[in-house]
Amino acid sequence: MTSALDTGDPGDTGTGDTVSVPTYPFPRTSALDPSPEYDRLRARCPVAPVIAPSGDQVLLVTGYEEVRAVLSDPRFSREATLEPGAPRLAAPPQRFKSLLNLDPPEHARVRRLVSREFTPRRIALLRPRIRERAEALLDAMVANGPPTDLVRAYSLPLPLSVICELLGVPYEDWTVFTEWSSALLATTGLPPQQVLAGLAGLRGYMSGLVAAKRAAPGDDLLSALVQSRDQDDGSLDEEELVYLGISLLMAGHETTANQVSNSVFALLTRHRALAADLCDPERAPRAVDELLRLYLPGDEALLRIALEDVRLGDTVVPAGAAVLPSVAAANRDRLQFDDPAECDPDRPSNPHLAFGHGIHFCLGAGLARAEVEIALGALLRRLPDLRLAVEPESVRRTAGLLVTGVEALPIAW
Repeated sequence: MTSALDTGDPGDTGTGDTVSVPTYPFPRTSALDPSPEYDRLRARCPVAPVIAPSGDQVLLVTGYEEVRAVLSDPRFSREATLEPGAPRLAAPPQRFKSLLNLDPPEHARVRRLVSREFTPRRIALLRPRIRERAEALLDAMVANGPPTDLVRAYSLPLPLSVICELLGVPYEDWTVFTEWSSALLATTGLPPQQVLAGLAGLRGYMSGLVAAKRAAPGDDLLSALVQSRDQDDGSLDEEELVYLGISLLMAGHETTANQVSNSVFALLTRHRALAADLCDPERAPRAVDELLRLYLPGDEALLRIALEDVRLGDTVVPAGAAVLPSVAAANRDRLQFDDPAECDPDRPSNPHLAFGHGIHFCLGAGLARAEVEIALGALLRRLPDLRLAVEPESVRRTAGLLVTGVEALPIAW
């Protein structure tokens, strides 16, 4: 057993050979597949140092069991990433009390306030509304005729309209807050000032919404959270309320929109046979799970800091070290999944980590699954002759963001 940081040369392989510490993020070879560097690192050492965009050295975790451990072990802290001087993934510091940045017991206190909105029963009640929105968007697409960009016409507005209605956010503001949201998710490609400007924009926007809901409450989740805050029962402070609203708004559309686009691109270029499964209500959930495993909207979960020395496999992660769990790499680990690169909806077991694991398991996983399942099924039933309107090689993936997907997906039918 070795320490991840005690080799003298952070690129020491343990065989006497040394390699340079790679720079993260790794370039992709296609818009769909994660970098082959993940496979190389996992085979050599599933807990390996990389240089983050911030310039800090962090430990990239690529093995399934190791990633699952990082996501569930309370000794790997999200809250510690907020401390001054803590290693960061990107250059701009993001020190705010988001649900994603809390450890127990504060995390449970805040999550409990919204978890009832995402129970299976509540999601089941939302499904007819999601179908209605999907069909309306398809009506508009067909009326306008091909070609069209699926991202702008369908993948983005569907989950965006759902989360706006659920939260009580004016849908017409989407062009403004999605620009701020994209800036806040940047790891490379944007100057720190622009990232911080996105944060300030979202904070100001959500603060204004909170004030409006306080003055005139509606029948929506944000109004309910404001009322809970104002009862002075210690459930939320004002900063937590604002950032909880921001987190729900961002997570409620960014990941699902990208997952729908990634899935359609994969279907049109690699997995045509999967269309029949996605149109079958009984088989669709398994097909969606396999698309989530392979083509998820982002390679990594959020950075954690080890609060003490922690053993991960054959490696000891020292206290204070930053670890970056790669969900994309874990989902393609052949020690966990037979033929991991194959898209097989009939896998007897598919414990993928696309929604995370442990206390930070995606709060809206049920809603996201329903949206992806409904979006893909409705699209394929309505447009059985759907095809790309461009060569597959011309489709580009967004870069330098925590949540990624194809930039645009021109389609025809």
